[in-house]
Amino acid sequence: MDKTNPTQFGRAMAQLGIDMIPAYSPETRGRSEWVFRTHQDRLVRELTAVSIDDMAAANQYLQERYLPAYHAEFTQPPREPGSAFVVCRDRGILDDMLREQFERTVRKDNCVQFEGMSLQIPAVRHRCHYIKVKLKVLRHTDGTLSIHHGPRVLARYSAAGKALTEDMSGAA
Repeated sequence: MDKTNPTQFGRAMAQLGIDMIPAYSPETRGRSEWVFRTHQDRLVRELTAVSIDDMAAANQYLQERYLPAYHAEFTQPPREPGSAFVVCRDRGILDDMLREQFERTVRKDNCVQFEGMSLQIPAVRHRCHYIKVKLKVLRHTDGTLSIHHGPRVLARYSAAGKALTEDMSGAA
């Protein structure tokens, strides 16, 4: 986990205020290793004890006997009643946080390359071109794309890269 260059998921979690614990941390490794060791030790012995030696019978045993017994023994009730989830009152905020963000440099033809598509940036009265400028291409949760220069939305596109027509001259 690179904290200076987060993944799309890592960026979204940071925006949501969620601290991620990397899988290579002692806390995570200890818990997962304990669970795996428990399963490896117990399951092999139990399957041997009931003379199961084929995959179909083992899967049936897992569902009907092993997992219910395991959960009955190790599942713990929460320390406090209620839910830890926070209700999101503005669904638009989720789109802002969960959309993918990619940095691209504008080519000489005033286009941005994105996943094999060439996205043409339309000229507007306050700026005709953005050659060699770094912009952000955003993929929204509905699959549509948009190109941003700072807070300004320069253009919107369908998921297939087709320009969506709307007035971008005053959009922020």
